[in-house]
Amino acid sequence: MSFRVSWHNLLERLDDLSEGATLRTPLSNDLFQITGVQEHRVIIRFTDSGESRPLQKDQFETLYRRISDSNNGFDLDRLPPDADPYPTVLSLHPRFEVNDDRGVIIKTEEPTTSLLLDEDPSSNSAPDERTEPDLDVYADALLLVDALERHEVEALEGVETGTLIDLYTLLSDVQRNANDLRKEIADTLLDRLHHDRPVSGSYGSVQRTARTNRSLKDDDEVLNTLEAAGIDRSRVVSVDRGKVDDALEVTDVAESDVFETEETEYVRKAEVDEDRKETRLQGLKDQLAASDADDADQLRDEVEELESRIEELTEFKSGHSYHTRSSADR
Repeated sequence: MSFRVSWHNLLERLDDLSEGATLRTPLSNDLFQITGVQEHRVIIRFTDSGESRPLQKDQFETLYRRISDSNNGFDLDRLPPDADPYPTVLSLHPRFEVNDDRGVIIKTEEPTTSLLLDEDPSSNSAPDERTEPDLDVYADALLLVDALERHEVEALEGVETGTLIDLYTLLSDVQRNANDLRKEIADTLLDRLHHDRPVSGSYGSVQRTARTNRSLKDDDEVLNTLEAAGIDRSRVVSVDRGKVDDALEVTDVAESDVFETEETEYVRKAEVDEDRKETRLQGLKDQLAASDADDADQLRDEVEELESRIEELTEFKSGHSYHTRSSADR
């Protein structure tokens, strides 16, 4: 596994820590908490002194390389001054572990332990507890994936009309809600991105860009300016469709006299049966929660797979291009 992949896995682990999680350094036994998680650094605060310190990504990479190059682990006594917290944080990754008895940090494929002392007691959620986001796009996408799983849609000619209508309705709802959520996420990201500096997440990268929107000034001002520059106004004056529509409202001129018309046909969503959708969605949840049958684990795996595919259907990516736990530490 490359360092880039290991780094983002580590960031995911750090994001899952509760606010009050306390860790200790392996050599000095100093206690600290993680107060900020960002793409290129992790910010910690020591419990006793209150001192905050950034731990840089490139230093984690150096430690990663040294551990990978060592057959029996990296000797913690070889750490530079003030680098004691680095192996503690790295040990939160499931493939790295600090061995206090041997005084080394090792890379292993076996289950590992970390130097995490305790979690915030006020946190009642288990680390692996799944929570359902209160988002319209989540509910519609779950219904859509369920419908796609139950019907053979590779050959649409053989699909019943009612099923096609349901699929079209769900696709329309997912698209609308996904676009709304996508815009909200984009607005939030604008405050976290800088021009010409792409930032990567697990599934892709984004970059802040700018575009210029133009709108003409007052008609007389534009025409006078161009005439002063030697441009005849007839070269820039054209028929305004909106003004033509207004003129048709107050004259007897037929639309066909001034417009070329062409009729096309398309499918439009007329209405949505929200009650039916809610009933089906609740049925999926109840079936999972109440099932004690032998295939319960299989059903849970299937629903988890559906949820993982929701991201692909909605283009909603959690991403780890920028993580923050405290705005004060940015």
